[in-house]
Amino acid sequence: MSLLLRNALLLDVASGEYAEGDLRCADGRIVETGRGLTAPDGTRVIDVAGAPVVPGLIDAHVHVTASTANLGSIGSMAPSYVAAHSSRIMAEMLGRGFTTVRDASGADFGLADAQAEGLIRGPRLLFCGKGLSQTGGHADFRGRGENLQDDHPCCAGVGRIADGVDAVRAAARDELRKGAHHIKVMASGGVASPTDRIDSTQYSMDELRAAVDEATAANRYVAAHAYTARAVNRALEAGVRSIEHGNLIDDSSVEAFVRHEAFLVPTLVTYWALKEEGPAFGLPERSWRKVDEVLEAGLVALERAARGGVRLAYGTDLLGGMHRHQSHEFRLRCEVQQPIDVLRAATTGAAELVGMTGELGTLDVGAHADLLVLDGDPLRDIGVLAEAGHLRHVVQAGAVVSG
Repeated sequence: MSLLLRNALLLDVASGEYAEGDLRCADGRIVETGRGLTAPDGTRVIDVAGAPVVPGLIDAHVHVTASTANLGSIGSMAPSYVAAHSSRIMAEMLGRGFTTVRDASGADFGLADAQAEGLIRGPRLLFCGKGLSQTGGHADFRGRGENLQDDHPCCAGVGRIADGVDAVRAAARDELRKGAHHIKVMASGGVASPTDRIDSTQYSMDELRAAVDEATAANRYVAAHAYTARAVNRALEAGVRSIEHGNLIDDSSVEAFVRHEAFLVPTLVTYWALKEEGPAFGLPERSWRKVDEVLEAGLVALERAARGGVRLAYGTDLLGGMHRHQSHEFRLRCEVQQPIDVLRAATTGAAELVGMTGELGTLDVGAHADLLVLDGDPLRDIGVLAEAGHLRHVVQAGAVVSG
């Protein structure tokens, strides 16, 4: 399969500069850029007439199995039913221009293989399996009066409980055995969990280090759910590569991020959406009341991190019917950042986080041929990415999949 885009404005995300020219894709990769390119017979040619072309977007924090905001209910759903919902959610993500996503717990090798084999339409899926949680932690969805916990491997769900160093090692090894691209740990309380506090720390340092050791041994890394500076700093000290959310960080956290060369993945849009629509899509009342604790702090944390030179990736963390707001994260971040910096978080920054620099998030020769043809310049108007209707074409692996 071969594709040639003529007369494009090709964005170099690293420099923030456009160059006029053509771009040719073959066998799923970008093989040539420049002026006046020619292509073999049978190549599909699209004259984009001066339209901006940017790399395909990467969302580094999604839950493609989260058809409801009541995460605790997913574990009792039939895996086939969850997969059906996931295929719809993933197709809609691709239609919004997200050609790769990193799932932050819930997705498994079955969904990743189905997408790779063309059985379902959606972004390239980097999965972690089930997130690791201590008893009473962010992925323990039992109420106070429930004692039984079913972690049977056939069940859907976003997490598994592992207490103690040996159990954490075994759980991490098990997810890695199944092909996890990263390990997710719950290092603080959260909104969706019923019995913890957002300001709690979770897992001992030895347990956190055990997860990091196992991921490192497999040439993988650990992502940690954490909100407060105390929880974030502990996770970074343990060797975690990416912090998810981080709404309540302080200057000491910024210093720790820079020192450890770690990434922050803010997810501002999920709190905006949960506040507006959470209960309508299944978020329990007890969880909805927690949203205010992190909603206002998110932008402050992002601005602090950006000013301090922290590596950033784009993430959304949306649930249920709120997935449709995925692109609104661009507009929220532009309240404190420039459009090019937000676009970098969704391309080169996220690619570096997942260990695919030069393969994703760029229009360089040799990269996966994932790109978007837009009807306006997102560096002048972020609405081109934040609002529906501005994508002329979505190209994934060299094939036009939308538009």
